[in-house]
Order: sequence, then structure tokens, then C-alpha cells
Amino acid sequence: MTTGDGAPSSSRVFVVRRDQDIYIHTLRKLFNESHGIFMGLQRSEEELAGKSRKAQLVQVSKNYRSVIRACMEDMHQAAALKLGPAFLQVSILSAMELIWNLCEILFVEAATAGPLLLRLLDWVRLHVCDVDSMVRQVLSSESPSKHKLFWNVVDVFVLQGRMDEARHLLSKEASANPASMNMYKILDDLMKKMPVPSLGNTQTLTELELKWQHWHEECQRYLQDGTFASNPHMESICKILLGDEDAILEKKELMTTWYHFLVTRLLYSHPTVKPMELRFYAQSSMDLFLGGESSPEPLDMILMAAFEFEMHQVIKECSIVLSNWWFVAHLTDLLDHCKLLQSHNLYFGSNMREFLLLEYASGLFSHHSLWQLGVDYFDHCPQFGRVYLELHIERVPLSTEQKALKVLRICEQRQMHEQVRSICKIMAMKALRNNRLGSALSWSIRAKDAAFATLISDRFLKDYCEKGCFSDLDLIDNLGPSMLLSDRLTFLGKYREFHRLYGEKRFAEAARLLLTLMTAHIAPCSFWMTLLTDALPLLEQKEVIFSAEQTYELMRCLEDLTAGNPDKQKFQDDDVETTKVEMLRLALARNLARVIVKEGTVEGS
Repeated sequence: MTTGDGAPSSSRVFVVRRDQDIYIHTLRKLFNESHGIFMGLQRSEEELAGKSRKAQLVQVSKNYRSVIRACMEDMHQAAALKLGPAFLQVSILSAMELIWNLCEILFVEAATAGPLLLRLLDWVRLHVCDVDSMVRQVLSSESPSKHKLFWNVVDVFVLQGRMDEARHLLSKEASANPASMNMYKILDDLMKKMPVPSLGNTQTLTELELKWQHWHEECQRYLQDGTFASNPHMESICKILLGDEDAILEKKELMTTWYHFLVTRLLYSHPTVKPMELRFYAQSSMDLFLGGESSPEPLDMILMAAFEFEMHQVIKECSIVLSNWWFVAHLTDLLDHCKLLQSHNLYFGSNMREFLLLEYASGLFSHHSLWQLGVDYFDHCPQFGRVYLELHIERVPLSTEQKALKVLRICEQRQMHEQVRSICKIMAMKALRNNRLGSALSWSIRAKDAAFATLISDRFLKDYCEKGCFSDLDLIDNLGPSMLLSDRLTFLGKYREFHRLYGEKRFAEAARLLLTLMTAHIAPCSFWMTLLTDALPLLEQKEVIFSAEQTYELMRCLEDLTAGNPDKQKFQDDDVETTKVEMLRLALARNLARVIVKEGTVEGS
């Protein structure tokens, strides 16, 4: 690589991301709303069978397409505002819906001969966008039949099998040319009588073929008789009705695509086409339409694979051509629910559905918020989903406590114990670094990390020694059974309880607890002096709190502390500590004297 002046530039690494689409804001609707459809499909009752199950799956397919169309509308608005890659995305979404719609007709609905042609006509009408604007121009003019695009619009209606609309326009031309009225009536009658398949079971295919044959012969007679010879436009329409390939190909500019040509050709030459016959008509239509002038585009090859009923080829080609995994993941999942991909396992043990869902969900995990959708997709990958989720969940940046709690909930719901511990430890360390001891303790308890809980408990005690009060009282007061996680945490909880009892003037209970903390060796030795100092106010109370036995215990603890301290010399040289010891000895001696007097008095009475 060189810079503009020819000098070599510093080496760079370019990261090519396949899942870049997830960062396009206008596609968020596609990911979010399709997630709901996907989850609904996974939860749907598998018991539904036959027609009801098929109807349900067709509705799911339509729901996916409606989301694609909604995104296209958003993209159109963004394109009008010249926002980012909107122009490119509109064409990609349009191609996605075109392919999906065809797969819906051929695979999900599995339309049979007769209804198949009607579905393909709807498909062509839906995806030819520039027809409506041309129709508006003609109909909004003062004299539609004189408009330069008039016959183009009539031809388009005929090419798309929209006979009523074509007849309506022709009636305007008939009104403007009374001399040719008879010719118009004949053509209108032919168009009106054209037999078309019905979606109901009102007629058999044989009946339809017979009617169509009679109608076809009638059209042929009128053409041979020269009925329309005086009007080239109407003669051309009659030839189209007869399925004349050359006459249809003359309208190539109006059809724009080979698959429009295919459907028009089928409509006027083979309306009862069977699904498995489509491949032959599709290939010849593409060859005739392109005529060697241009080679097929990737979209053409995908549609051709669909017409050939090569589902796996459709998915493979789409995986290569489309810029994200959304399309192939959701389409494959739908086809899998249609029981159409069961036999196709990949060489590494997974099936195609799971492989594509794993890829799609992995892409979602690279986004700061869409990763939450990815969790559900992994959940519905029975073979490798759990492993992928464990790997990806550990890489989610725990940027805030709220996000960490979300991740934690996900892991806890799925009994992912290692990940739960890992998240809690990370958050505990973060909180500790920021000196947020309460949060750090809370996370370490959640992680069940005894060592870390001990470390933070020590910090709490150190802070108490320095400041004379506890922070995060609510947390410490409500430790409950959690305080048993470590001895130091138990001491922290119990020591806080001592302060609470003292504050409530429950001195006898406070005294018992204080003594227990020392004699049961729960308190760290370094904290004994603090505990003994805490005993001073209790020793100085007007009412005697400590019994003789308790006082002796306190004396023994004090002697153990002063005699057993490794820094005994330093301890003796510290004036403050020496003063404390002397005060404690005096207070204990006085308390003992008071107890003896009190107990003697009780005995004497």
C-alpha cells in the first residue's frame, strides 16, 4: 500500500464484517419485529396438521414479508432524505421480498396446478413497481385514450392478466372511436370470457382446460379472419391472448424481467401448469428473454433455483449474495417447520437450519443491544445453541450494572453457573476498584465467592475503624443467611447487629453478642481492641450489664491481646493503645467490684 506521494504507508489491518447490516438503524425494525414472529413460530402448536397447519405457516411467511415491506417503506423515506446506504438497502430488501414471496408460493403454500398460476400472477403484480405511476399518468389526463402511454398501460394490464382494468381502459377508446365499436366489443368479449383458474374447488382442471381450449380456438378464428387487422394495437393484444411468444416478447420493455415474461407466457399458453413443469418453462423463458444479450444476474439464478425446486440451492445462493444472515436464517427455519429440510444434515453434525440460525445470532451478539435477541435464537438451536450462547455471553461488555444484571438474569434462567460466577466476580472487582464496597459485597455474595467476600468485609471493617461508622447499612442489615458465606462476613453482619442492639438500648443482648464474637474466635485478632473498646460504654452504664463470669472472660481476652500481640513492644510504646488498655483494666475492675457487691447483695437477701 502506498500513500498519494508514492511512499509506503504504515501497515493496516482491515476487518471485513459480514454482519455489518445490524448497525444500519433503519434495519432495526427488521430484526426486532421478525424476532417476535420467529418466537411465535417456535411456540406454535406442532399438533396442528393438514390445512390448518399449512394456513398457519403461510400466515407466518406473510408476516415476515410484511416486516420486510415495512422496512422498505422506512428505507424509501431515508433514501428521499439522502440518508446513508438507503438506496442500496431498498434494492436488497426488494430482492429479499421477491425471493421470499416466490418461496412462499412454491414451498410453504405448495400451490397446485391452477391456483399456482394465480399466485404467480399476484407475485408479478406485487413486484412490478413502475406500472402504477404510468396508470396514474394516463387516467389523470383529460383524454386518456389520446395519451401517449395509453396502449402501453392497456398492454401492461393484459400482460399481467388484469383483464377488468384493461377492458375499462379499452371502453374509453371505444367511446372515442364509434366506427370501431364492433371490433372493441369482440375483443372485450374475448377478454371477458377468458377462463382462469379459481382458488376454490368450483371446477376441475379438466373442465378448465376444455373451456380454455374452446376460448383459445375462438381467439384464433378472429385473428385469422382479420377482425383486428385495421388496428395493430388490438391485433397485438389478440396475439398475446393466443400466447404468441414473439408478440409477448415485443413488449419486453414493459415486462422488464424474464420472470414476468414467464408468468405471462404461462397465463396465455399453459394456465394449468403443474409445479414440477415450471423448471422447463422458466429456463426457456430466461433464454428467450435475455436472448444472449446479457448473462443472468445472481438474483436470476436464485429465482431459477426456486423454479427448479432446488431449496438448498436457493439458500446457498442467498447466503453468498445477501449482505446478512437474517434472510437465510428465517427462511430456512420456516422451511424446516414445513418439514422440507429434514433430510439435509451438514457434514459437521448440525443441520442447515441450526447452522444458519447460529450464524445470524452470532452476528446479533456483536451489537450493543440486539445481542438480547440473539439469546432466543441460540435457545432454539438444540445441538450447539447452548455452547454458542456460553461463548458469546462471556464477551458481552458489562458496561453498566443494569446491563450486567440483564446478562446475569439470562445466565441464571439457563443454569449457566460458571458464567454467573464470572459475571459477578467481574462486577465485584469493578465496584471494588471504584470503592463502592456495598456493590462489591453484593456481587461477591451473588458469586458465592467466599475469598472475595472476606476481602471486602475486611475493607468494610477497615473503613469503620477509620471513619467510626458503616457505609451501606441497608445491605449489611439485610445479609440474612448470606453472611454464612465466610467467617469474616459473618463477623461483619454480627458486629453490625451489635451496634443496632446498642442503638436500641438492648444492652444485655449487645453485651452477650460482643462477648460471643470474641470468645467464639469469629472476630479477627486485629479487631479485638476495637471490640474491647466497644465494651467500655457498657461497662460504664449505671446498671450492671456484664456478669462476673462475663467480666472475667473480657479480662482474659484483654490479657490474651496484650500478651499475645507479636508487636508487643510497639504495642507498649503506643501511648493511645496503652491508655486504652489501662482504661479497660480500670473499667473491668470497677465492673467486677460492682457485680460482686450486687451478686452478694442478692445472695444475702
